[in-house]
Amino acid sequence: MPGGTGDLTRLRVALTTFFALDGFVFAGWVVRIPAIKQQTHASAGALGLALLGVSAGAVVTMTLTGRLCRRYGSHPVTVVCAVLLSLSVSLPPLTHSAPALGAVLLLFGAAYGGINVAFNSAAVDLVAALRRPIMPSFHAAFSLGGMVGAGLGGLVAGALSPTRHLLGLTLTGLLVTAVAGRILLRQAPPAPADRTPSARTETNGAAPLRTGGRGLVVVFGLVALCTAYGEGAMADWGALHLQQDLAAPSGVAAAGYACFALAMTLGRATGTTLLERLGRARTVIGGGSVAALGMLLGSLAPSVWAALIGFAVTGLGLANLFPVAVERAGALTGPSGVAVASTLGYGGMLLGPPAIGFMADWFSLPAALTSVAALSAVAAVIGVCTRRTAGV
Repeated sequence: MPGGTGDLTRLRVALTTFFALDGFVFAGWVVRIPAIKQQTHASAGALGLALLGVSAGAVVTMTLTGRLCRRYGSHPVTVVCAVLLSLSVSLPPLTHSAPALGAVLLLFGAAYGGINVAFNSAAVDLVAALRRPIMPSFHAAFSLGGMVGAGLGGLVAGALSPTRHLLGLTLTGLLVTAVAGRILLRQAPPAPADRTPSARTETNGAAPLRTGGRGLVVVFGLVALCTAYGEGAMADWGALHLQQDLAAPSGVAAAGYACFALAMTLGRATGTTLLERLGRARTVIGGGSVAALGMLLGSLAPSVWAALIGFAVTGLGLANLFPVAVERAGALTGPSGVAVASTLGYGGMLLGPPAIGFMADWFSLPAALTSVAALSAVAAVIGVCTRRTAGV
């Protein structure tokens, strides 16, 4: 079992690479949603139902992935899911109807959900071994990958068809998996004995997490749900809002998610320091409040640039909520805790796309996006209500 500094460093690098790859591939897909919508001639509501395939596939797979991680280990499961993710991202441009799009997104979502449980489980073990709250750094890599993927997607949107662009993502994903996966498969997980009460103690001196953690896992999952709803909304509807409601060119519309991802990257890159100084409770409360204000600006602003600022503020606010929720759940019950919190979290993504699509049909897309602000405020309220009992 790895225990030396070199082993843990190599493991951290390999896991960071997979987090970045996941964000890169996912963002590359989401910036092409407007083009896929046009290709399939889908209404906002029909597109919302098709996008439901991503979240539905993820949620259905997550519980199963937790069991697979316990049986085969989180490292092999991460590699297999990365291969499936890379292959499935090339399928959406081959569809020409909303039902067909939903079917291939179900497969894409299954791979996406599986890899998220697997590498988060591996990261929780590493956090316990290092005994530092470094989980935000992994999610910073995801956000950085998303920023690069969205930025690259915006650059090539006018030059490459969605088919060629997403096929390029497939080839890139398989190459990265071949390199990083080889490193990951050679590294055994840190000793599970590291997940002890002392290892779960807050780095800022707070009390360790209490036993009977099934209820606490649900609490963390609710925070993750509110966060994932916002992330999913930005991924699936942010570019369309800029293009459709504010008349932004396709490249500028793609930059909306890039701004969001960049802000999340910066927030998560400083997340370890933030958690060590403020603790988890104040991080969740402040983050939820900031995200709520940012999304109100992003959804209701009358200009593209004001909306972009709002998207960035939202990214800063949401940055560390999901990492905190998943890490605490995993510290309590291992891969099963990660699976439960992730399932609840991506339940937010399950509800988000169709809910926003239907609200956009009934009212307007800007009005629908204000629901992100509402759920961000709910996350802040959960932080206030549970700061003494849940160790958030």
